[in-house]
Amino acid sequence: MSEVSSNKRTLEGVVVSNKGDKTIIVEVERRFLHARYRKTVSSHKKYMAHDAENTCNIGDTVRISECRPLSRRKTWMMDDVITRAEQL
Repeated sequence: MSEVSSNKRTLEGVVVSNKGDKTIIVEVERRFLHARYRKTVSSHKKYMAHDAENTCNIGDTVRISECRPLSRRKTWMMDDVITRAEQL
């Protein structure tokens, strides 16, 4: 059987804040070629994501996916932790 593909977008990024209860802020970086100057440009955007078990720490690399609106600004859900940050 073939795997059913989902229409939900997924992104990978780094957790920059986990101060909210069951909420993390993930910074996603994207690289693209500038239209005129043909130089690689990097830009970033922050997304609020739902972390039900409060398992993420600052510096973790996570995968998030779209979901229904959970609050005014939170429409993403944390799927899994790709790499954990080093604890000092």
